[in-house]
Amino acid sequence: MTVDIENEISIVHNFIRDNYRSKFPELQSLVYHPIDYARLVKKIGNETDLTLVDLDGLLPSATIMVVSITASTTSGKRLPEQVLQNTIDACDCSLALDLSRKKVLDFLETRMGHIAPNLSVIVGSAVAAKLMVTAGGLSPLANLPSCIVRLLGAKKTNLAGFSTVTTSQFRVGYIEQTDIFQSTPPSLRMRTCRLLAGKSILAARIDSVSGHPTGNKGRALRDKILKTIEKWQEPPPAKRPKPLLVPDCKPKKKRGGWRLRRMKQRYAITDMRKMANRIQFGVAEETYLGDGIGEGYGMLGQALRVSIAKSKLAAKLAKK
Repeated sequence: MTVDIENEISIVHNFIRDNYRSKFPELQSLVYHPIDYARLVKKIGNETDLTLVDLDGLLPSATIMVVSITASTTSGKRLPEQVLQNTIDACDCSLALDLSRKKVLDFLETRMGHIAPNLSVIVGSAVAAKLMVTAGGLSPLANLPSCIVRLLGAKKTNLAGFSTVTTSQFRVGYIEQTDIFQSTPPSLRMRTCRLLAGKSILAARIDSVSGHPTGNKGRALRDKILKTIEKWQEPPPAKRPKPLLVPDCKPKKKRGGWRLRRMKQRYAITDMRKMANRIQFGVAEETYLGDGIGEGYGMLGQALRVSIAKSKLAAKLAKK
């Protein structure tokens, strides 16, 4: 029924827009909502000076100012009496259809506890009814993805040349009317909106197959949403000082080959240094200053004497 009402409102809106275009052609680009457009057309009528028309309460003050300025420079002409009367009758019809749609919504709100108990627990009866009406029923709502459910009921923003600094907020539909969304800090509302849309779809799918008619699953999902939001608001854990890394005491891998062997031979300890580093047990070490003063020669001095003695002995044997 609500889908049929929406279709009728759209048809009537097209009729009103086509008739009133010759009077105020710029109005359709300033006011997008069909009901707001019908109320404005009925209020203005054939009046050319909008300063004489009280538009307070019909539109936001910024939009009213833009409409008034545009009406003063419009190129439209006054409508004939018969065309104007038909247009006003169409406006009355559109407003009556909107009133009927609201009555259907009010009835659905009272019955949402039986139609979709789990969805009503999460978003409330009023928001659940609006989501169902916009989607065309519970089954079509259950088949929608969460990214579409998040935008159900979102109105198109008309900046009318104003700055986008204060109106750069993300688009949200009926989800923003839930108590969970309203109680969430502004910095977390985008994440909360995605979370609510996802859990609402799960609840709608449960209700579409008549599962958990008491709403227990919806309450569990709602508790999970609240716990997740509380966890988002927790302060981050304090940073702990990191201990130093364990030193790497393992020998480094070196490449082999003839270059490495030659380098080792070049810097290898000599035989002379090896003898100087050795000390014979029970024999006093010779030093270059004598009497144990100064740097010692180790076994180097003895090796020299032995080598000299051997060379002298070899010379004597050679003479004989």
